Amino acid sequence: MHMADALVSPAVGGAMLATSAVLIGISARKVRENFDNSKIPLMGVMGAFVFAMQMINFTIPATGSSGHIGGGMMLAALLGSYPAFLVISAVLIIQALFFADGGLLALGANIFNMGFWTCFIAYPLVFLPIAKDFSSRKRIVLASVASSIVGLQFGSFCVVLETLCSGVTELPFGVFAGLMLPIHFAIGAVEGVLTAMLILFLKEARPELFNAENSGRSLSFKAVCGYLALASFVIAGAISLLASEYPDGLEWSIGKITKGEELSAGGKIYEAFSLIQTKLSVFADYAVQGLGGTASSVIAGIAGVLIVALFIVLYANFLRKRHCER
Repeated sequence: MHMADALVSPAVGGAMLATSAVLIGISARKVRENFDNSKIPLMGVMGAFVFAMQMINFTIPATGSSGHIGGGMMLAALLGSYPAFLVISAVLIIQALFFADGGLLALGANIFNMGFWTCFIAYPLVFLPIAKDFSSRKRIVLASVASSIVGLQFGSFCVVLETLCSGVTELPFGVFAGLMLPIHFAIGAVEGVLTAMLILFLKEARPELFNAENSGRSLSFKAVCGYLALASFVIAGAISLLASEYPDGLEWSIGKITKGEELSAGGKIYEAFSLIQTKLSVFADYAVQGLGGTASSVIAGIAGVLIVALFIVLYANFLRKRHCER
């Protein structure tokens, strides 16, 4: 659901960049004021894990479309609203800067659509009331699926609203919404199941993450982080090579309306953002520029995992120092 720059006007793109910047600032302040040292490694490995999982597009049967997880709900369930929003923002920023995944002008919209609704709406208002004390496996599954669907429905509807406000007349509001919402309902259901599987595994491995009762079979915190890091490398460097080649839900919806023609936008602002992204995107399309074949994708995926984890850990440590200076 990464929007390209052509889908937003400079006014809408600028407004969403400002909105997301404010949300990042608020989240950083909340994390700094209530800092938990134990969350630093978990934030890093979960950011890397979400980055890797987003590289895997799974086919939506009978549609000719595919989807990938947003990750916001998964992060919120493990980290809480504010740390989760910082992590998903970091993932999306790195994807836009170094992998040309989503436009720079549309970056604020992407952060808001994929982070705000899951971390600040679906998590506290849907997930927590259903999951309660995490004692019931059925409640965890129901909470994960319901909240993932709600988060993606709001996020995908925001995409439609942002294109409407941007005056993208090629995408009629009613038709676009009629395509976006059903396909992202299916994607949300899959993401919900994957989120539940991860939560159930981590609840057994490290119940303290959810304030749940220890069953005596828990793994060490280092082991949990190690398994997540290993999974991130395997997913990004190997499993991602098996990703569906069908367009994702957003691309599919646009293609249905435009009959496969790509949308474009011209102007100095678009050109400036495009130039910046072109110069920075050393791993555009998740490949090493100038290097072809499977090795190119493997290196780009592994590099992405490392960059995301390092960036988040460094930023979390910066917030920790600011907390200690208070």
